[in-house]
Amino acid sequence: MRLWHFELIRYLPRSQLLAQWRELNLIFKQEPRHILINYIYKDEYKDKKDLLSYSNMVLEEMKNRGYRINFGNYEKYFQGIITDIVKPFPSYQDDEYLKICFYNLKEKYMRGQKDFSNSQYEKILSISRVNE
Repeated sequence: MRLWHFELIRYLPRSQLLAQWRELNLIFKQEPRHILINYIYKDEYKDKKDLLSYSNMVLEEMKNRGYRINFGNYEKYFQGIITDIVKPFPSYQDDEYLKICFYNLKEKYMRGQKDFSNSQYEKILSISRVNE
């Protein structure tokens, strides 16, 4: 379970973007504990605002790609929460985490993930701040 670095959301291959929405829905419904996402539960109110901002980024990209979205768990979880956060989870989703996510995606690209285009990879490489 992982929340991809927010800067990568709009370039994620289809399978990663859809899996991200499934994982977010699991968070909305069950609040599971997992070593890669436990940071989102530290300060419940502030982190819910960060998670809402992050979720909105995922939703926006899904809308841009024309995917149908079920908002049920999202609406229940964020009821009454308003956010103006532009860069969610700043103390965790930093440049180092961007590189970690990049290398995870790079492996998927190198292994031939079918829905991962050359142009997507090039764009991810250009924003990853990794010297190849």
